Amino acid sequence: MATLEQTAPGETDPSEEGVRRRDFINIAAVSFAGVGAAAVVLPLINQMNPSADVLALASIEQDVAAIQPGQAIKTVFRKQPLFIRHLTPKEIAEADAVPVDSLRDPQSLADRTKEGKQQWLITMGVCTHLGCVPLGAAEGENRGEFGGYFCPCHGSHYDTAARIRKGPAPKNLEVPEYEFTSDTLVRIG
Repeated sequence: MATLEQTAPGETDPSEEGVRRRDFINIAAVSFAGVGAAAVVLPLINQMNPSADVLALASIEQDVAAIQPGQAIKTVFRKQPLFIRHLTPKEIAEADAVPVDSLRDPQSLADRTKEGKQQWLITMGVCTHLGCVPLGAAEGENRGEFGGYFCPCHGSHYDTAARIRKGPAPKNLEVPEYEFTSDTLVRIG
């Protein structure tokens, strides 16, 4: 017959101490593995940060004093084309006359420009369909059916406020973050 061992009050069962050691070893092993995984993953994530040459182009300043009403310039921002357009009062009136709810990507001209500087339209020069560069920022270029920008690759037409009006592009030309630091100097980015 087997005998049952009983422990006296205040004594610990030897099998309980073994479980406590095993739990500590498991927790320590998992913690060590977690620290090791973090040491491997952090450099991999860090390598996805922008390089120094990209950070140097993180913002640009552009003097817009020489751009006459009705003219536009193309420049480069973060290795992509950027359009800066000086809208005429007629172009502003045409953009404001379009009912916003009739647009595919509903935005008013006021949503796309800064208050008090509505004549300055600053957009990225990348078509939102497949990343082509639309025409219309330079004098004499085809501006499409709506007098703004035209992407000849797939036929997207943008109006004077760079809003998509016809064609396959799903969204308006993107407006980057920018601010006027003086009447004629704008910081983009």
